[in-house]
Amino acid sequence: MTPAEYEPDDLEVQIAELLVATSDAADKEIPSQVQSVLKLLRDRLGMDVVFVSQIKDGRRTFMVVDNRPDFTVIKPGLSDPVEETWCQRVVDGRLPEVMKDATQYIKSGDAPPPAFPIGTHLSTPVRLVDGSVYGTICCFSQAQSKHAEARDIDKLRYTASLLAAKLFSRVGPDSSS
Repeated sequence: MTPAEYEPDDLEVQIAELLVATSDAADKEIPSQVQSVLKLLRDRLGMDVVFVSQIKDGRRTFMVVDNRPDFTVIKPGLSDPVEETWCQRVVDGRLPEVMKDATQYIKSGDAPPPAFPIGTHLSTPVRLVDGSVYGTICCFSQAQSKHAEARDIDKLRYTASLLAAKLFSRVGPDSSS
């Protein structure tokens, strides 16, 4: 990126500054800056919830979560069987990464009915440098988002790739599923 192309408000620039330009000594697993990155993503994408999950030992665990203040349906540490999750279906290709109208996937039976309304859902795997899957970065809104675009998944993929590079040095290839 040339200096003329540098825009401090660019989402990708802000994410990179938070995840790349920080010390690796802060945490044993998820870098503390991820919370700020998730809030930034949620605000910029206009979603109600964004989270990083870990898939390990047949479970999906919410590691870091940013909810809209009046919609706190997911909390860090909550866990459920991975086979019952949308995350696993995205990882293995049974669901697409971009579901602008997620209700059609629920009605068709491709996505299990959620415990709360999901209108738009974006999700991408966090793949470590060795190709193994750590988990996912997902975001969703209760209502179908009028602002969601297919290119928004690129923002999640970019964040996932930066996070994966950080995580690999912390958890290594043996810690993921």
